Amino acid sequence: MTQTTSPPPDAEKRQKWMAFVQSLSPSIDPQAVRLMDELRMVSHTMYQIGESSLAVTGLSYAQYRILLGLYFAEKMEHRTELNPSEISERQGTSRNTISALIRSLEEEGLVERHLDHNDRRKFNICLTAAGRQKVSDHASRHMDVVGRCFKALTKAEQETMSQLLAKLSQHISAAKKSIMAQTTS
Repeated sequence: MTQTTSPPPDAEKRQKWMAFVQSLSPSIDPQAVRLMDELRMVSHTMYQIGESSLAVTGLSYAQYRILLGLYFAEKMEHRTELNPSEISERQGTSRNTISALIRSLEEEGLVERHLDHNDRRKFNICLTAAGRQKVSDHASRHMDVVGRCFKALTKAEQETMSQLLAKLSQHISAAKKSIMAQTTS
């Protein structure tokens, strides 16, 4: 008598999920749903790894990204200040969220707010010496942790993945514009 094995619980759960999704939208490509779920799970796990690598700093991943963005602007663009709108755009985060993050970094003495020299109605954000030090103290460790996430892929696979993600990002950006235009008209 041959014994049949049941699929692992995750596979069974995934099959139920796919059946559920297809009941909601029969024309959906199951592969697209699977890819979306896997991409979300990988992205979420990498975010958690990034957060945990920064635990010793007392900063959230979002706060650290702002500090790192300001540090990049200083070192690579020779700009000591960015306005909150620029930070928001670079981070892909809403201006309200960025404002709250800037306030918390300001309270911790890691950034300062200065009036814009060209437009006194606006202000710009810059790193303090303490903010600069915090980034430089932890950047190497953080980047090593992030880099280890991709060690499972060869350089060629990483390049292929990068190209595929760029292609997907371009398509999603166009789709987003189309969807946003439909909802505002």
